[in-house]
Amino acid sequence: MKTTSIATLALAGIALAGCSTLSETSSSATSSASRGVEQVNSGLGSALQAPLEDLNLVRQEIPAVLNEAATSPYSVQGMGTCSAIATEIGRLDEALGPDLDAPATTEETDVGDKAADAAADATLDAVRSTVTDFIPARSWVRRLTGAHRHSQEVQAAVRAGLQRRAFLKGVGQQKNCAPPAAPTGYRKH
Repeated sequence: MKTTSIATLALAGIALAGCSTLSETSSSATSSASRGVEQVNSGLGSALQAPLEDLNLVRQEIPAVLNEAATSPYSVQGMGTCSAIATEIGRLDEALGPDLDAPATTEETDVGDKAADAAADATLDAVRSTVTDFIPARSWVRRLTGAHRHSQEVQAAVRAGLQRRAFLKGVGQQKNCAPPAAPTGYRKH
């Protein structure tokens, strides 16, 4: 019963996301709905995979650059040039996503697209929650299978990567490097 109601709400959310405001054209609404459906389709496998992660049968890989950051976040070995610093920051950006100082994208998103994104996220969260609800004593299962420990290792590696990226930008600024080897907005003197 819970699954049926969640699925109904999710489909209704995607349908509402595609609805247009008075100023939007119908092709824009169709585009927004299609975008939401594509997001759900692309994320559905990951959402359905959640129980396998809880049982530690599927593990999220930790990128090598984050493992390196976890072992030596403040190492400056090999970081003697602005180019080397920029390359390392690029590797970290690839693993972590953009830094807080990255310029905001100028891509305008209309109301329908924002609604489609929100509906798709809600749908995937509902699917993930529903499939993990079938595991009794989930927190204990995660601890006994090692999934909880692996999740903590992933989080620690991400924190170390974030710290290393910030540290390297400081080193780059000290060396008078231009961004991305220094914080965005830094001007060489």
